[in-house]
Amino acid sequence: MDALLHQILAGLATGGIYASVALALVMIYQATHLVNFAQGEMAMFSTYIAWTLINAGMPYWGAFFLTVAFSFVFGVVIERVVIRPVENSPVLAVVVVFIALLFILNSIIGWIYTYTIKPFPSPFPEQPFFGNKLMSSHEMGAIGVTLVVLLLLYAFFRFTPLGLAMRAAAQNPESSRLVGIRVGWMLALGWGLAAAIGSVAGMMVAPIVFLDPNMMGGVLLYAFAAALVGGIDSPGGAVFGGFLVGVLENVLGAFVIGNELKLAVALVLIIGVLTVRPSGFFGKVHVTRV
Repeated sequence: MDALLHQILAGLATGGIYASVALALVMIYQATHLVNFAQGEMAMFSTYIAWTLINAGMPYWGAFFLTVAFSFVFGVVIERVVIRPVENSPVLAVVVVFIALLFILNSIIGWIYTYTIKPFPSPFPEQPFFGNKLMSSHEMGAIGVTLVVLLLLYAFFRFTPLGLAMRAAAQNPESSRLVGIRVGWMLALGWGLAAAIGSVAGMMVAPIVFLDPNMMGGVLLYAFAAALVGGIDSPGGAVFGGFLVGVLENVLGAFVIGNELKLAVALVLIIGVLTVRPSGFFGKVHVTRV
């Protein structure tokens, strides 16, 4: 029983990270109706920035917040410089741009830092909190950081004028323009927030998987599965899907299929959801008259 409880709690910790990346994917999807395949590499790029700052002597939390700020600006620049010129291009062209951005960021980091695996520090103590034996301090801390980020985002989009304007621009850009909302900049800010959320996920997962240019590949796949399970157009669904995928991955990997096939859980979820309920548990079902 203790082993099962440990796997569930550990799954919630990794699920929170998947939920963060899934939420970033949903934010981009709501604005562009496309999946940002470079989301994981953007998070990895930001995590290397944090690693550089920490190694230069900056305290962890100082490097953490500076990296989040850098990631926000980086996301805005990516939208204005790379995505904006092709936003009216065919869907396949934009997808190719996303994939190209993925390989460019991966290659740049590999060129600068090499592909050698590096340890990444955790801001939490080695001893488990409250003396518990079921979760490490980093797992508990990662859940806490994820929940704080999610609550801040909820409050931002629910109670602030800027957050409401960003929601309106993503959901109905034509009407938003008519009431004076600068839709282009709202979408750019959405990219910045998605990049900032991704950087938090990268810094939380790096102490677990270690730091290397390919560290976010599996995380992005799990996050994509989480977004599909919850609903690719539902932020709340993405969070639910992230925690669900994290728990299923850990429990099935530990007791059913083994760790070697854990990645297959995400693939099966993706295929199953697309086959049975393409809109996900909380996504909108679009009906078109033909």
